[in-house]
Amino acid sequence: MSTPNDVHTKSQGPLNQGPFSNPAMVATYADDTPRKVPGLADLHRMTMLLLGERAPPAAHILVVGAGGGMELKAMAEAQREWVFTGVDPSAAMLDLARRHIEPFNDRIELIEGTVDAAPSVSFDGAACLLTLHFLDKRERLLTLKDIHRRLKPGARLVVAHHSVPGGGAERWLARSAAFADRGSVDRGKAMAFAAGMAGRLPLLSVTEEEVLLCEAGYSDVELFYAAFSFRGWVATAGPA
Repeated sequence: MSTPNDVHTKSQGPLNQGPFSNPAMVATYADDTPRKVPGLADLHRMTMLLLGERAPPAAHILVVGAGGGMELKAMAEAQREWVFTGVDPSAAMLDLARRHIEPFNDRIELIEGTVDAAPSVSFDGAACLLTLHFLDKRERLLTLKDIHRRLKPGARLVVAHHSVPGGGAERWLARSAAFADRGSVDRGKAMAFAAGMAGRLPLLSVTEEEVLLCEAGYSDVELFYAAFSFRGWVATAGPA
């Protein structure tokens, strides 16, 4: 996870002791992430729009894996009445987030920890971006359930992370690696990097991701974003 051309971004859970405690990685995060994730700014705007379809004007939004603060900043700029609670296990990444969200400090609370550290209040929506691909299937299900318990019935959840359609994980990860490398495209290098990534990340298929969301209590699970190895879904929280 600590290689310079790494194509994933944020950490949730035990893996945060890797690059997200590395000062050099944290220092370059804001510049590197848009290069690695196709249409990152558009992903943030789509997340805001999807949450806004069900959220009230003065919504309280939970952001899981909020380190870096990029999605918080984008949503706070677009929705001036929304307030946010962001959780992330990396203290260094939360420090970076504080610098990004400084103009909106009065509307954003940041908490160090996993979703368990978030208050047990009824949020009007939640986002978990570039985070869940670090968790194995069991941890992922528990995290989705913990988010669900904190959402009002009918509230939206937006997730986006690495996921691949059926087999071919290394092929899709190699495409993402090639996208992130803005120098000359070296397909051999991209494939080697992808093989390492596939061995480190507990990737799930698109079908597995959607089944997991349903098992966690969500309905109306819909794919809204697909960019090489990245996928994003919007889902609705059912009754508790």
